[in-house]
Amino acid sequence: MARIDAMEQLRHATVTMAEAGIRRMMILTGESAWSSQQVQAIARQLPGDWLWVGAAPELPLHCVTSAMRTLLGRELLHAVFDAREGLDAEALAALAGTLKAGSWLVLLAPAWHDWPMQPDGDSSRWSEQPEAISTPHFIAHLQRCIHADSECLLWQQHQPLRVPEFMPRPLWHPACGAPFAEQATILDELLQLPAGVAVVTAPRGRGKSALAGMLLRCISGTGLVTAPGKAATDVLAAHAGERFTFIAPDALLARIAAFQADWLIIDEAAALPAPQLRQLIAHFPKVLLTTTVQGYEGTGRGFVLKFCAGLEALRRFTLSTPIRWALNDPLEKLIDSVLLFDEPDVTTAPHGEVSLHIIERSREEEPSGQLQEMYRLLSGAHYRTSPLDWRRMLDAPGQHFFAATSGSQIIGATWLVEEGGLDERLSRAVWAGFRRPRGNLVAQSLAAHGGSPLAATLKGLRVSRIAVHPLRQRQQIGRQMIARVKTRAPQAVDYLSVSFGFTDELWRFWEDCGFVLVRVGSHREASSGCYTAMALLPLTGQGQALTDHERQRLERDITWLQPWIDCPLPVIARQNATLNGDDWQELAGFAFGYRPQEACLGSLNRLLLSSDLPLSALRGRVQQRLSVESLCQQLRLSGRKALLSVMRQEVQKTLEKLDEQRCAALKNALVQLQRCD
Repeated sequence: MARIDAMEQLRHATVTMAEAGIRRMMILTGESAWSSQQVQAIARQLPGDWLWVGAAPELPLHCVTSAMRTLLGRELLHAVFDAREGLDAEALAALAGTLKAGSWLVLLAPAWHDWPMQPDGDSSRWSEQPEAISTPHFIAHLQRCIHADSECLLWQQHQPLRVPEFMPRPLWHPACGAPFAEQATILDELLQLPAGVAVVTAPRGRGKSALAGMLLRCISGTGLVTAPGKAATDVLAAHAGERFTFIAPDALLARIAAFQADWLIIDEAAALPAPQLRQLIAHFPKVLLTTTVQGYEGTGRGFVLKFCAGLEALRRFTLSTPIRWALNDPLEKLIDSVLLFDEPDVTTAPHGEVSLHIIERSREEEPSGQLQEMYRLLSGAHYRTSPLDWRRMLDAPGQHFFAATSGSQIIGATWLVEEGGLDERLSRAVWAGFRRPRGNLVAQSLAAHGGSPLAATLKGLRVSRIAVHPLRQRQQIGRQMIARVKTRAPQAVDYLSVSFGFTDELWRFWEDCGFVLVRVGSHREASSGCYTAMALLPLTGQGQALTDHERQRLERDITWLQPWIDCPLPVIARQNATLNGDDWQELAGFAFGYRPQEACLGSLNRLLLSSDLPLSALRGRVQQRLSVESLCQQLRLSGRKALLSVMRQEVQKTLEKLDEQRCAALKNALVQLQRCD
């Protein structure tokens, strides 16, 4: 009878939620069989869409966590998020954004008291560990947020379902299709926009997509819509009606000259790569960008600061009033508190003296207030900082944090990650292209793309993120933090490292901090549109030797690397076209291992200068820089893999002709390394 009463209370609470225009979270913790049974019973009692998000679906409508982004912009009634084996925080936030007023988000979790120490399957994505790890700091933080929230419904196994006496709320009046006051004001200004780019940012549920659809319906000319996925534009399409025409970004860019329109609307623009956005914006007279300010779709504030700041004649608008649910929605408040979506006020900052501190992760499970402040500062400053980074900061091994404070406020944050320390054989296998273990971004790249097979045996600290409060920038605070890191780094660390999208301004900062440029990639990053650069600041004799070796290698190779990069690099060329021992080793790695062409451009060019063989594939790709497609057509090859295979064979033949005995010895060493790996 008690069960019937509880279910009746749950139905009543759901009805009042719809009337008040709010959503709530229900947490079921216990054994998997028990929580699955309760989900089925609840779904039978409460009609709705009941989307299941997780790897092993138990309801007809389902989606894996990695595909949640494709549902952004959809509106659903009720959903289940299966966190029993792991919790993808970004997917959880995205799911919350799809639920309409009157919805429950049912979170399935392990037994409440066991949960913090249970291995979390999602950690395999971000912890850089070979096995899943427990995440006690994040789970304890989540549990504390749940306990502090009187609007949650927590149901633990072996305890009866108790629906709280929720505080009464006023009736909610849902949107009727007409623009709300904020929307109407922005719509009027957009319709009067002579030309240029406008951006609308807001948290989810504020009517950005609806506003974009209203604009399409009202304009006198023509309009096109593009977005990361068409499924996420349902709301926009509903408001645009017959004026809605969608074209995927790739398809639009492939034939951009064929498309003409007065307006281009790019929904969820922060989720698209910056180079794509620039190309799209340049082609249309008027462009409207919409994006959320919440980190699971690319941080909106970072999007405005980094990308939009470079646009001329930009008009910025914000929406703050929720439309798809009522003010003070319980689910939104809970997600904001768990994932720190409440953005800091960056319009003011203390102007006192700066102090530098090491920030330790609390020995207690609850994360410190300072660490939360650091994350908020980093997420406001970096385009792609997300809840995944929050989880990594809290629980991944080998993380270090330095902060600059003024008074009691954090105004600067530096986040470093331990890297390297691989054994000699593994480092050589990474250099040869036989292995790619998890993590170690710079350490592995130094081995895989650099000139030292033992580079990854050294230990480094990589600067993962660094940020200074916008009102305290250009005061040498970032440089001071790096200087403090240098003096306080553990003795076993051989170097500091950084990987960044190369721009003159960024490089000047790192150079001023004492870093030495050691690598620049030959392909632009999809997200930033910049070439990936890596720099080192040596701390030990071994670190200095590695830095000098890689700097000299870059100087020796820059003559052949620069033509592949369409921005000038601050590297003075060393004119030396003679093959040396490093070249022989690298060429053997290309011929008999899997070292990439990009890493061997210098040695490949020097080899071609040393040989009179035709070497059609090598000369076509490396010297003439013909495209893969045209060269494959010319040589009658099936594609990129076939071309690379022919190039490796040509290097092998050339080495054998130059010195057959030396070539055989190098080949044998690589064969032995691959066999033992």
